[in-house]
Amino acid sequence: MRLRVTAAPVGGAANAAVARLLARALDVPPSSVSVVSGLHGRAKIVEIAGLGRAAVQSRLSSSLTRAS
Repeated sequence: MRLRVTAAPVGGAANAAVARLLARALDVPPSSVSVVSGLHGRAKIVEIAGLGRAAVQSRLSSSLTRAS
């Protein structure tokens, strides 16, 4: 998945922005989203606490449909 955030990659601001964006789209608290790989790069792997892959995919699909 590709995301675009406007936060600068300084001091973890971009990682925090990615977490907030995903938390909002998935309707979970931001503390449930953590970047587990790629803290200093463009490609990241995130973990969503309390949701499995199917639930994440379903919620993202619903979120994208609402945004259209």
